[in-house]
Amino acid sequence: MTAPLTLDPVPGPPGAPPRGLRALGRVRAMVGYAVLLALWTWFAGMPNDTIQVFLWLWLGTIAWNIEAEPREHLRFLRDWAPFLAALVVYFYSRALADNLDRGVSVLMPVEVDRWLFGGHLPTEVLQAHLCGTPCLETSDPRWYDAVLTTVYASHFVVGLTLAAVLWVRDRPAWARWMRRLLAISFGALVVYVLYPMAPPWWASEHGHLAVDLPRLTGRGWEDLGIHRLNLLLGGASNKVAAMPSLHAGLALLATLWWLARGRSPWRWLLLVYPPAMGLALVYLSEHYVIDVLAGWALAGAVAIGCSAWERARGTVSPRSASPRG
Repeated sequence: MTAPLTLDPVPGPPGAPPRGLRALGRVRAMVGYAVLLALWTWFAGMPNDTIQVFLWLWLGTIAWNIEAEPREHLRFLRDWAPFLAALVVYFYSRALADNLDRGVSVLMPVEVDRWLFGGHLPTEVLQAHLCGTPCLETSDPRWYDAVLTTVYASHFVVGLTLAAVLWVRDRPAWARWMRRLLAISFGALVVYVLYPMAPPWWASEHGHLAVDLPRLTGRGWEDLGIHRLNLLLGGASNKVAAMPSLHAGLALLATLWWLARGRSPWRWLLLVYPPAMGLALVYLSEHYVIDVLAGWALAGAVAIGCSAWERARGTVSPRSASPRG
């Protein structure tokens, strides 16, 4: 009788541990990373500024490729340095609209939103129904306040987290996503400088509205004891950079990216993300509906423009870099 055919396992690189041990090492490293990040978020605050998020993502890639050589981990710094520098420039430049001698538009978005919704201001209606009357920052938060605050705060990590995943899995796709991230950021910056516009909470706080529209952004996490932490970058916020909403634009841009390149049927659940972000922004008094629509328009323009530029240069085929998630 002929002996059954057996295949020897393919050996790994010289000196590398067995495949099972490598997988176990990755699991241990990732669990340790998750625990460390959870403890940091609980005791210090959720990473919020660009550099802090970058450092946590770098640590995550180290944990994921725990068996890699040190030079591979340093490659992360080399590859990301130009993009990170550009994002830091954007972070500090967005405060220009606050310091330029230029009038701030206050009533235009109010009039447009009321025109769109039959004389009603969406932020006022949402706060009356979801927050209560009167709606106060100190009011007891509901469960959906935590959900909407989480959706709002996701903006500060989604773009770079997607970039980190792509850097690990597909470097050319990572470069294309970073191109879009920079394009939408600096596209919004141009409008912030040329057309500073006040958000609902600012207009209400400065007496331009007859109704109080408090800023509810952090209220949802109060009972959870969580807050957002600007550890390395701070003091450069722009209170009149409402048009367009970069929160809304980036939410749609990330969704479009994954819908076009993903393969899992679960990716269609991401269609909930842009409208959920829009609802959060309007309810929390961070943006008007017209800001959200402008952010979505900017995201569409960036997606179309970058794709056209890449096709013209012959740098990408339609689905050559599809992620498998």
